[in-house]
Amino acid sequence: MESDSQIPGEKLDFKRVLPIFVIVLVGLLGLTIIIPLLPLYATSFGANAFVIGLLGATYPLMQFIGAPILGRLSDRYGRKPVLLISQLGTLAGFILLGLANALPLLFLSRIIDGISGANISTAQAAISDVTTEKNRTQGLGLIGAAFGLGFIIGPIIAFVSLALSGNDYRVPAFVAAGFSLVSILLTAFWFEETLPAARRGANNTSRAAISLGSMAEALRHPSVGLLLFLIFAQQLAFGGFEQLLSIFTLNRLGLNASGNAVIFVFVGVVLVGVQGGLVGRWSRAYGDRRLIFAGLALLAVGLTLLAFTPRQPPPWYSQAELEAELSSPTTGLDGEEPTTDTAVELPDDTDNGWLGLLWILAAMIPVGIGGGVLQPTINSLITKRVTPLEIGGMLGISAAFLSAANALAPVLGGAIFEAIGPTALFLIWGGLMALLLLIATRRLTPGQEETVAPGLARGGH
Repeated sequence: MESDSQIPGEKLDFKRVLPIFVIVLVGLLGLTIIIPLLPLYATSFGANAFVIGLLGATYPLMQFIGAPILGRLSDRYGRKPVLLISQLGTLAGFILLGLANALPLLFLSRIIDGISGANISTAQAAISDVTTEKNRTQGLGLIGAAFGLGFIIGPIIAFVSLALSGNDYRVPAFVAAGFSLVSILLTAFWFEETLPAARRGANNTSRAAISLGSMAEALRHPSVGLLLFLIFAQQLAFGGFEQLLSIFTLNRLGLNASGNAVIFVFVGVVLVGVQGGLVGRWSRAYGDRRLIFAGLALLAVGLTLLAFTPRQPPPWYSQAELEAELSSPTTGLDGEEPTTDTAVELPDDTDNGWLGLLWILAAMIPVGIGGGVLQPTINSLITKRVTPLEIGGMLGISAAFLSAANALAPVLGGAIFEAIGPTALFLIWGGLMALLLLIATRRLTPGQEETVAPGLARGGH
């Protein structure tokens, strides 16, 4: 019997994909170094959950503005120059983050980084340039795997830099800037342009692609409109989960920056396992639609489990020590007395144990698998349902919907966190995933690509 991997056109060309993967990984190391720390960094300036949500929304809001424009520019002028522009913005943002001595500078650093943040969508377009319909899900899954590896390596780097600096939250920002510089050098000297000059500028719909009106029009697209809605709606929950996980664990378990690094490393391991190989195999065996259904179901289960995490901090937790860390002069204003009152309520240390930590790690498994499956699978299905000339622009629009969701999710989530509490927040997100699953199973019909898909999509049961 001939295996799927031996069928011409189905085997991924790792020689062409490897530079993209490495560049994305190195660039994402900078991002994943600061993701677990940024909410706690803001907390050290006295920010509450809503303000932390606003800070989390700043980057994706700016990315929402910039990503469709840069996505179309990559169709017109090539992937390489757009990658370089976006990486320079990321470098500037990290440097400012490390120099910040007040909360407004944290916001400004995320604005600068976000407005130029087309790294992922442009890399996705480059992956699409060098893959076929049969292996595109696997190729796009490698972008997610790079993110997963970043979640493993980045928090470890953050942990080491915090340990060496005495919990100075500014040091990881400068380390992130260093990785951003390496990413720029790799793009400049290793990455080879994937979009031939003959294919650039062939699609003349760039003005429509960068307007809100055309994004609304894309939602009405008969082949991909529902997919764009799904990628936006699922990211409302998964993006909010990513942005607010650190303050959830701070509030529920009393985990500091180092403790959150462990959680993010665990999620990264799950993401790498799923997106580094399993998602491609599952896509060939079951088809992208079934993977989307499974991803939504797993997210619904995982987020609901997360909501009921017991409020029991781990055995080593000390409320007094955590309060001292969050009010340390190295994490507050230079030359001024830092706040001694954290706006996020911390658990007391009268009933320490293992249940809370074990519970949240168990909940991370379905959340990580579901989140790891959805984004590459939805984007892969989008690229299979548009013409080749539309791929870069449509992935830019998809990235814009992701950014819009990422901008809205932490603001709504932070407000709910403050007004009702974290339990209600994660229950709402879990319920949203269940509703999306119901919509998808009824409305996401098979497309032409499934008539040639192997495995179950060809009629096997």
